[in-house]
Parts: sequence; C-alpha cells; structure tokens
Amino acid sequence: PRVCLCVCVCVCVQVVESCVAAAGYSVGEFAALVFAGAMDFAEALYAVKVRAEAMQAAAEAVPSGMLSVIGGREANYNYACLEARRHCESLGIDSPVCEVSNYLFPDGRVIAGHLQGLEFLQKNASKFYFTRTKMLPVSGAFHTRLMEPAVEPLAEVLKSIEIQKPLICVYSNVDSKKYMHSKHIQKLLLKQLVSPVLWEQTMHSVYQRKNGMEFPYTYEVGPGKQLGAVLRKCNLKAWRQYSHVDVTEEEEAAET
Repeated sequence: PRVCLCVCVCVCVQVVESCVAAAGYSVGEFAALVFAGAMDFAEALYAVKVRAEAMQAAAEAVPSGMLSVIGGREANYNYACLEARRHCESLGIDSPVCEVSNYLFPDGRVIAGHLQGLEFLQKNASKFYFTRTKMLPVSGAFHTRLMEPAVEPLAEVLKSIEIQKPLICVYSNVDSKKYMHSKHIQKLLLKQLVSPVLWEQTMHSVYQRKNGMEFPYTYEVGPGKQLGAVLRKCNLKAWRQYSHVDVTEEEEAAET
C-alpha cells in the first residue's frame, strides 16, 4: 500500500493505483482531495484562489503572524499563550489571539496571533522552556479565529463545487480523521481556516497499525521535503519507507 502526503499528483501508474490514503497540510488538503477524486482540479484551484485572497484580506485587517517554536520537555504551550494574551490585554488589545495553530511533531508547534503576543513569547522564551523560536515569513495568523472573515467567501465557493466521496481515505487537518462524505468535506474545509492543523495527530492516525504489520510506502509530492522531515520526528519506522518526488524537476524534464 501507498500513502501520499502534501501535493498529490501522479508519481507513476503503479503507485497511484495502489495508493490507499492521502493527506495534505493546510491548503494541501485540496490537492489530496483532488487526487482522491473528491474534487475537480479546476474547481479546486478556483476555491484555493478565493481562499488565499480571503485569508490575505483577513490578515491585513490585524497585525498578526506565526511563530515556529521548539519546546523543551517542560514547555507548556497553552500556558505560554495565556500569558501572551494577558500581555496583549495589558497593552489595550481587546480579545487578543495567541494560540497553537499547527501541531507539527512532539515538541514542535507553530503559535499564531497578534504580533505583540508573539514578540512577548520570543522575549520570554526561556521562561516558557522554548529552546528555539523563529518568526515565519507569513502575513497573518492562519488557522486561528482571526481568519473568520475568510470563512464566508470560501463557503460560497464550496457551495458551487461538486464534491464527491473520496475514492481513497483522505485525512482532515481539523480532527485527524477520515473524510466521510461531501457535506463532511465542505464543513471541515471551512472549519480548517480557523482551527489548528493537527498534523502530528494525523500522522499517528495514518500510520496506526498492529504490531508486526508493515508500514506503507509514503510519497511526498511537492517542491520540498518538509513533511518528510516532520514524519521522521513523528514516526521513524514509517519514515524509512518515505520517498520524495520533486514536481519542479518533473516539469523541467517535460519542458525539455
């Protein structure tokens, strides 16, 4: 059996025909759903365009961002976010946002929210047992409630798109479980905008198996190997069956 991660396209006929599951990180869920036959490629691409524009508009409304954090064993991310929100309130910010937006791997998180809260976490990293922090080059606090203005535009597009039940298992970022039917997909793609990406939990769901059962071959199809690096931290045994397919190299070869 095979599993495809991230942007899912044809690797080869044998791999595609034997693929049993797919998962996409954030916007990569649309690619996974197209790969699984749940969405038409052109319609999904249009939905992604509307989604991106709506999220950008929401990001421009509030100075916000995302902070990558590696924590020590004693790190308490929820407490750190609470302290950051309290700091924002002391600055006069109403209903501040600072929360975990991405669960990557054990001790690896992305925290998103108001910039003042993220700056507070960086300055007090040692207090919260953060061993490394880095601001991500993004313009907003994606996968938090600051993205609520983007929900309605995407909802309107998804209403106009024909969504089918996936032909293979596709795992949702929202709850790390399999999509069940078209309405379920529509609902969770909207919820995903304002909910944390449970990628670590998704990896556990995808690779859960009985002792002695072989792990599937896993293919990450896209321009980078970030999801492979995350998989290695989540499940070393599964990672040993991992391969990366660089679609940019495939496109260049096709052009020549």
